[in-house]
Amino acid sequence: MSSPSSPYPSLPLGSDGYPAAGGVARRPAGDEESARANRRWWDAAAPAYLAEHGADLGDVDFLWGPEGLREDEAHLLGDVAGRRVLEIGCGSAPCARWLRRAGADVVPFDLSAGMLSRAAELNRSTGIAVPLVQADAGALPFLDGSVDVVCSAFGGLPFVADVEGALREVARVLRPGGRFVASVNHPMRWPFPDSPDPGDLRVISSYFDRTPYVETDDEGRTVYAEHHRTVGDWVRAVVGAGLVLADLVEPEWTPGRTQEWGQWSPARGALIPGTMILVSSKPA
Repeated sequence: MSSPSSPYPSLPLGSDGYPAAGGVARRPAGDEESARANRRWWDAAAPAYLAEHGADLGDVDFLWGPEGLREDEAHLLGDVAGRRVLEIGCGSAPCARWLRRAGADVVPFDLSAGMLSRAAELNRSTGIAVPLVQADAGALPFLDGSVDVVCSAFGGLPFVADVEGALREVARVLRPGGRFVASVNHPMRWPFPDSPDPGDLRVISSYFDRTPYVETDDEGRTVYAEHHRTVGDWVRAVVGAGLVLADLVEPEWTPGRTQEWGQWSPARGALIPGTMILVSSKPA
């Protein structure tokens, strides 16, 4: 599986193995710009990201977020046996393999060929093969009403400029009565520094500033874009897509869990939420 053709060379990597940003800005970034940049970034970052977090994610496991909440205890998707499940932003596809093992007919997709390449390797090594699709969340290559469940565990939604359009696509492919569950970084994280230290819990920007966070290369081209939405923005996007919001889960830090993940840590997780899970359904 190869990445889509790009007019730009591969991104240079820093000493930590992640793409090295030439600059950081807060400015608008549209749908096509965001998708192109994030495809390149995740293709380049996949080895370093999975080396750092792969053991925690597992090869056949469903982790909803850095706090350690797993689907086998949360049961947010309901009984998936015999159901057709679509996963948005599958990465190396551990959730999809967990779903397959639970009896689901699962179709995972991701924007990044680099991530899907690793997913294909894990398909072979685990013996649990799931189909792998390269696609954009804003234009799902699936028929209307063709899936029972759509899920996304810290998948592509924070990187999508037009999340309202992406959720309309989710509603389109869901069958009546189908369920949509997605975890995203909690909007409360946006105003604070990107640090796991609770001593850094000081507000440095406005919670209401929706201007995307953008990283650029040395020539000013966008190489990474992340989009902030308030809790209300997410609720309105779900409802505006024609879905019914059943629950909004803010997982607490799992007792005894010591894993740090970027700005997520046990000490900080004890003070403020880090993940938000939207649980919704399409009217029957």
